[in-house]
Amino acid sequence: MKINILLTLFLLGLLTACGDDEIKGADSGTDTETEEARPSNVVDGINYDSSDQTTVTLSLLAPGKDSVYVLGDFNDWQIDTTYKMKNDGEHFWLKISGLTPQKEYVFQYLVDGDIRVGDPFCDKVSDSEDASIDESIYPNLISYPSGAGGRASVLQTGQTGYQWQNTSYSLPEKQALVIYELLIRDFTDEGTYKAVIDKLGYLKELGINAVELMPFSEFEGNSSWGYNPNYYFAPDKAYGTKDDLKELIDSCHGRDLLVIQDIVLNHAYGSCPLVKMYWDKTNERPASDNPWFNTTSPNTLYSYGYDFNHESTYTQNFVDSVTTYWLSQYHIDGFRFDFTKGFTNTVGDGYDYDASRIAILERIANHVWNINKNAYVILEHFTENSEEKELTSYSNGMLVWGNGNYNFNEATMGYNQDDNSDFSWTSWQTRGFTQPGLVAYMESHDEERLMYKNISYGNSSGSYNIQDQSTALKRNEMAAAFFFCLTGPKMIWQFGEFGYDISIDYNGRTGEKPLEWDYLNDADHLSLFKVYAAMINLRKLFPVFDSGTETLSLSGDLKYIQLELDDHHITLVGNFGVSTETISAPFQHTGTWYEFFSNTTLDVTSPSQSLSLEPGEYRLYSDKELPEFNE
Repeated sequence: MKINILLTLFLLGLLTACGDDEIKGADSGTDTETEEARPSNVVDGINYDSSDQTTVTLSLLAPGKDSVYVLGDFNDWQIDTTYKMKNDGEHFWLKISGLTPQKEYVFQYLVDGDIRVGDPFCDKVSDSEDASIDESIYPNLISYPSGAGGRASVLQTGQTGYQWQNTSYSLPEKQALVIYELLIRDFTDEGTYKAVIDKLGYLKELGINAVELMPFSEFEGNSSWGYNPNYYFAPDKAYGTKDDLKELIDSCHGRDLLVIQDIVLNHAYGSCPLVKMYWDKTNERPASDNPWFNTTSPNTLYSYGYDFNHESTYTQNFVDSVTTYWLSQYHIDGFRFDFTKGFTNTVGDGYDYDASRIAILERIANHVWNINKNAYVILEHFTENSEEKELTSYSNGMLVWGNGNYNFNEATMGYNQDDNSDFSWTSWQTRGFTQPGLVAYMESHDEERLMYKNISYGNSSGSYNIQDQSTALKRNEMAAAFFFCLTGPKMIWQFGEFGYDISIDYNGRTGEKPLEWDYLNDADHLSLFKVYAAMINLRKLFPVFDSGTETLSLSGDLKYIQLELDDHHITLVGNFGVSTETISAPFQHTGTWYEFFSNTTLDVTSPSQSLSLEPGEYRLYSDKELPEFNE
């Protein structure tokens, strides 16, 4: 007993002397034997006992490690053999008693005497940056304790669970998806989960049926796009509480809006406990024995943070735990997986067909669909078309992002030479997919805004100048008409619907951007919104717009789209040039056609009827009467 007391006193001195992330020599092997089988009902993470709110059981997966202590508020952050975790093979676990029900405690694991980490599965993180989170965003946020070093975890017994209100809602078919991608930080003045709820009426008026939230699991810092994650089960506190997030998702479902979570499982950053527990200090990278991460990324062109090894069963189990958690605990309707091109250990830039990557993604999708057969699996992939074709045709059908930004923007700017403005590759039918698995978009968080380039670099001829704001907005109206006439799922980046014109590089690429909600008070900006809303509504009312057979001519100044489904035909024509031109407009038959935007009719006497179009002019004809368009 004297030896253990002296050892503890010695270690306490070392704890005081060491920096934030290390405690040297915290275990010399002189403690009593701690090997003991983990209870069968205990899983990795924080295990609460509903019948005893004074206890909690912690479990940590740490293959190859020798010892783990728990340090926290409940033991004054002191190293105590009472809090040395029991060892069961690769798992360390400990039951802690004497807790006060509903009181929050902050804790960390001390691994092998010199590594301090939070629990990888915790749903709340405590760190020194919490002090900058306003009380109005996260009321009564527990203070970061002086005894902690680096990010720590929070546990609380006796929590009251969120009461879900909307558990039944409609799910659109994939081809009918109209997704609205938004960054919580930059979508409202408050930048919170709750503030987004207040804007759901606006999104419903626009007509979208799905909201894609950029990454909201705990990330480094309090202002971020979220692609620098560290704790995968904890909603970031900079946006509010976990119940605020659940209320946002619940409120979306109450309006028949699906919620898609943008999630980052290609990589993690250095404060992630899975990175920190196995770290090569000499080379400043994950150690060779890290169960979850490659030492270096196999991708020779793109590398972010530290690269998950998706061939490792440890990573596979972790990924499955993450997707299960958000689907079951937060009622997420699907995922947009970031940079799935990197879900491989094949060396290269990631573009070429990769059978091993396909197998990895199919395994992930199968698990997601085992949890929720209707969940959407969307990949930011950008690989060889044959691979994307195979993924979108697999089982329930994954979806892949379809970036049309460059070609659409060339068209809106009036530069149509060398087929630079041909955006036909944003059609799943053009790409030969067997299912409508291409989520096409003109803008995402990653691209320059159409309007910024229109007013900065737009073409001109005589008095017609695309750099004029009103003209630039009309060009985007035309682009929107063509965009929504391409069949299959669509995505809008926040504020594209009213012509946001602040550069992506304003305040740094990932920096905070100014809000421009007042644009909706301007007639020209509002007109663009109305075109977006009207086109989305047509897709809801007439299946030809999301499921028809396409005939496309999208090169050069004069472009057209024909759609056909059963006895409904559509012809859309537009002049993307900068001078008046005449198009031989293709109509599927003669007779009366209805022009949507002018609420007029046209007597078609020839299958190739000549129409004169001013620069930026577009016309949408249907052989069935459409609802009246209100400018």
